Amino acid sequence: MSYNGKMRKRYTAAFKAKIVTELLKEEKTLAQLSSESGVSTKQLTRWKNYTLAEMPRLFERKTDQMKEKYETKTNELYAEIGRLTTQVNWLKKKSGLNLEPD
Repeated sequence: MSYNGKMRKRYTAAFKAKIVTELLKEEKTLAQLSSESGVSTKQLTRWKNYTLAEMPRLFERKTDQMKEKYETKTNELYAEIGRLTTQVNWLKKKSGLNLEPD
């Protein structure tokens, strides 16, 4: 409960995203969007500012995740190369064949 015993309004992330998208289009004024959505101009401004501040992180996270996956896969492949090289060397030794060029 918040002020005067009224329940505080809760908005879904999808609703906020839709409203902020409309704000960023700048086709309607802040007052128009406030009137249409029933959300105060002050709250709309907060959502917009938050979105703009967080936007760079959206791209950083994806890049960081891709880099981490790449490094993990690279390490796995190098480990596999090491295992296979060891197996080939062991098989050469056990077979008595010298497959190395002279």
